[in-house]
Amino acid sequence: MNNLSKRVYEIVKKIPKGETLSYKQVAEIAGRANAQRAVGTILSKNTDPKVPCHRVIRSDGKLGGYNSINGPSKKELLLKEGFLIK
Repeated sequence: MNNLSKRVYEIVKKIPKGETLSYKQVAEIAGRANAQRAVGTILSKNTDPKVPCHRVIRSDGKLGGYNSINGPSKKELLLKEGFLIK
């Protein structure tokens, strides 16, 4: 795992329930302001349930993609956590 991946996972682990960050915000916090696509790629490969990647959304407020194989959708997870979807 490379350094950017490690930083992304650590940042996303700290997003509280009911809150979100955009892919761009995660990239900026990780020190790579223009790496939002890389953040999306990294999170698309996440298999650790301790990394709440469903809390990372698009900058326009839309949910974006989410790997929910045999599990609840991103929308369902966010609603359960109290996030109001626009």
